[in-house]
Formats: sequence, structure tokens, C-alpha cells
Amino acid sequence: MRKKVILLGVVARLLKIHPIAMVHIKNYNFIIISCLIISLSSQGCENRYPEGTNIKIEVDDGLDYLFFLPNEYQEHRGKEWPLILFLHGMGERGDNLELVKIHGIPKISEKTDTFPFIAVSPQCPIDHVWPDQAMQMDLIALLESVIDNYQVDKDRIYITGLSMGGYGTWSLLSERPDLFAAAVPICGGGIPGLDIPSSIKDVPIWVFHGGKDKVVPADESEKMVRAIEEIGGNIKYTLYPDANHDSWTRTYENDNLYEWLLSHSKVN
Repeated sequence: MRKKVILLGVVARLLKIHPIAMVHIKNYNFIIISCLIISLSSQGCENRYPEGTNIKIEVDDGLDYLFFLPNEYQEHRGKEWPLILFLHGMGERGDNLELVKIHGIPKISEKTDTFPFIAVSPQCPIDHVWPDQAMQMDLIALLESVIDNYQVDKDRIYITGLSMGGYGTWSLLSERPDLFAAAVPICGGGIPGLDIPSSIKDVPIWVFHGGKDKVVPADESEKMVRAIEEIGGNIKYTLYPDANHDSWTRTYENDNLYEWLLSHSKVN
């Protein structure tokens, strides 16, 4: 998976010159610039993204995504950070990453200076949905790439999603329960024929839904809750009696959600 990393202007800023002026630099300075570029590449440019904001990452082969590093990530180079994988809803599909910022984790992560997670928020192509097998494989590949390249606490990886992303959360959790320390599906459900492995019972799950949801009826979540309860799983269910389809805003704005997530790791 190759990222489109643009270095034009990076060296210029390091040398405090305008990019256009670079054409006038003498040959020996050009050698210095080349070495700086090589140095940046060898150190891993992915670790030098801005903190505290969702930046757009476009890739040649795979899913484009928003990427968030918590404040103080660079300062604490030896620390491993919890990670949240966020799956958006049907309306945010396409090729415009600005859409992914409308709801959920990308929106809430920039409202505070203390959001303590690495956040990965991919965008589903317009001709797919998250439960597609191809999307499931792309999500796993993306997650594994981030784990390999960043200071991720592998025992504290969480997944959440809303609406179509809620369905995607159930699907990916069923596909790879070993990856996640906890899961939060919101106003979603299980696709027909979803195979629920027995090992999913070891993953804490907190389900949310609106009682007046006409887009995805609450029964979709409740069927999944019952299925997990039947295998002795660790699951809790919050129904907002007066909420319509948007049961995600109050959920993601609730600090208790993040405290609950951080209370779970694969170690405990």
C-alpha cells in the first residue's frame, strides 16, 4: 500500500526558502536536499503527520482514510496508543474524505485537545458497503498497515461504526474477533447469514440504537444482542426510546463511552 506523500515544500520549509527559489540552489546544496529527502523517507514520513487533527491519506491500492494522531504522540515516542477504527454510514461513501468528517469519531476527535486514541476512519467506495467481503479484507489490510507503522497498543484496538458502519462493525468483528479489545456498533445489525464465531463472546460489546429508528429498526440490533447473549457473550445494550436514526451523536459525545473502551484490553 503506497501513500501519496508530497515532499514539495518540506525541504524548502526546513531551509526557510520558497519552493520556486529551489531552482537557483547550487549543486552542492542540491545534494544536501537529496539527502534530506532520503532521510525523511527512511525515518518514515507517516510518523510525522500533524497531531490533533484528521488528515487525509490517499493510497494507490486500498481504502483512502482519515488519520488522527493524539496530541503528544511525537513527544512520547516510547508509548503505545489505543486505536479506534471508525466506519461511517451509507451517506458518506464516495471519493471525498470531507464527507467522513461529518459524523462520529473524526468529528468528536477534533473537539478536544485530549482525545487519547489513534483514529483510523476509512471511506467506503460508492459501489460497495462495509459488510462486502472485499471491504472486509481492505479494512484488515489497512488496520494491519497502521499497526505495523505506528505506536499502536495491539491489546487496545477498538472498532465502532454507525448505520452501514454498524453493520460493518458486526461483520468485521465476526470475521476477526481476535483483533479487537471492544466494539461499539450503533444503529446497525447483522447481515443475513452472518456467521457469529464462538470466540466473539470474549469481546466486550456495547450496542446503541434509537427506539424510533425507521431507517434501521431497533430489532436489527436486538437480534444481535440476543445472539451474543445466547453464547454467553459480554454485551450491553442502550436503547434511546425517543431517538430516530441518529443515535450516534449523543453516543459519541458521551465521555463514558471512551472511558468504557479504555477500561477494556485483550490482556484483561
